[in-house]
Amino acid sequence: MSWQDQIEIINITDTATAARLMGEVGADSAGIELMLPKARHYCLKLKDVPARAANILKQELLARGGEAAMAAGVAGWSVDRTDILIFASRRQLELLLAKLPRQGFGLDKLADGIREALDNWEEQGYRQIACPRGPLSLGQRTLVMGIVNVTPDSFSDGGHFYDPGAAVEHAHRLIAEGADIIDVGGESTRPGHEPVDTAEEWRRLEPVLRRLIKEIKVPISVDTYKAITARRALEMGVDIINDIWGFQADPEMARVCGQYQVAVILMHNHDGTQYRDLMFDILNFLRTSIKLAEDNGVPAEKIIIDPGIGFGKDLAQNLEVMARLGEFKVLGKPLLLGTSRKSIIGKTLDLPVDQRLEGTAATVALGIACGADIVRVHDVQAMVRVARMTDAIVRRS
Repeated sequence: MSWQDQIEIINITDTATAARLMGEVGADSAGIELMLPKARHYCLKLKDVPARAANILKQELLARGGEAAMAAGVAGWSVDRTDILIFASRRQLELLLAKLPRQGFGLDKLADGIREALDNWEEQGYRQIACPRGPLSLGQRTLVMGIVNVTPDSFSDGGHFYDPGAAVEHAHRLIAEGADIIDVGGESTRPGHEPVDTAEEWRRLEPVLRRLIKEIKVPISVDTYKAITARRALEMGVDIINDIWGFQADPEMARVCGQYQVAVILMHNHDGTQYRDLMFDILNFLRTSIKLAEDNGVPAEKIIIDPGIGFGKDLAQNLEVMARLGEFKVLGKPLLLGTSRKSIIGKTLDLPVDQRLEGTAATVALGIACGADIVRVHDVQAMVRVARMTDAIVRRS
């Protein structure tokens, strides 16, 4: 075989992979450090940039060997604003960011935003989130969150664990199957659900939480978007508040969670399924949620995000978000994925709720490959196995 036939094209997904590959071909460590910024290439999307700033950005990128795609009318000043796609290596972007602050037109703030996004994107390594029942260790392996619905109308289990005793027994079973976290909810959030008031939600949660706090050693999460319920649960000693509205339904939620310095999961949600730009709108919602949390005292390192599969999205939108999960790295927060038995699986495979195990497994494996740190599931034993197998492939380091 001639050397012309011995060619690979390698997908480099992160800096660590680039460094490993260069080491394998014999590059010295000093050379690797110099070459790394040239080995990583990015596509950045900027929204609604003024035409004058866009023209400067394109000129500066071209001068450094990069490229920028934008509306055709920008060069002739026939449009006032444009979205931009930037194509460049990390080295080209660093050279660009050194120049932009001297250009005016708000490009200094844009440079800061790009630098933060790149740093978030490249963030590697392990992190721990402190909880009363012990830390959540993220990055070494995928954590599995087991679901306990204390509701009469859950879409997935039909109220099987509405009885407090049955709910506690179920939680113990999930832990025995390998759950790292138990998530307890007192209100169904399935499409078309009937909202319950705070009193009823707490009536369902209180006896279950009281026993679980005494009996289990893994972190306990409470699934609620109501500040009164969150405060009562935190006073009892739960570890995590999981808000399906990302602190944007109850204005007191962020303040309550900040007072208790608690770990939080902030999920994207939306009334209806109309978006201007699906991924951009979801990212902006989550950025707002993160800012609400941090401004109210929630430690930045205790914030987890959830893209909200099945909430405010139709089938095509859910599939698109799943295909683009890796893009949430730009927020620099751990990612939780909840797809278990949801309509994305039922509609795709035309299957009822009790036949969605394989579809759930596919979404869990894909989610982990795309960077999910925690998966929220009903079928814990099966999904622990899926997670371990996927981790063996994607977390080799």
